[in-house]
Amino acid sequence: MKTPLASILMFVLAAVFGAVGQYLYKSGADAAKGGALSYLNWRLLAGVICYIAVMVLFVAAFKRGGQLQVLYPVYASTFVFGAFLAWWAYGDPVRPIHLGGMACLVLGMFLMGR
Repeated sequence: MKTPLASILMFVLAAVFGAVGQYLYKSGADAAKGGALSYLNWRLLAGVICYIAVMVLFVAAFKRGGQLQVLYPVYASTFVFGAFLAWWAYGDPVRPIHLGGMACLVLGMFLMGR
């Protein structure tokens, strides 16, 4: 059975939502200043919504006939999106060694999908 392109694209979108969710968790944690109620800020709640979207996209992709061994490596692109989001939002460096690691992830995703 071949994994449909729509399923692959859903997992790419899920990876983007996953990276944005991590950014929101970090920025929400930075904004939490007091007790337990400070953790109910809009950033943390938006991060939870991102992860709900990830799970919905996972289910929809599998329902369309997506294969786990093809789709899950695609979700690993979350690390790539996350690195560039951290660079954009926090100025975290993206060094050549990081780009090499990202290239390995992309190559691995390609090979797992073959």
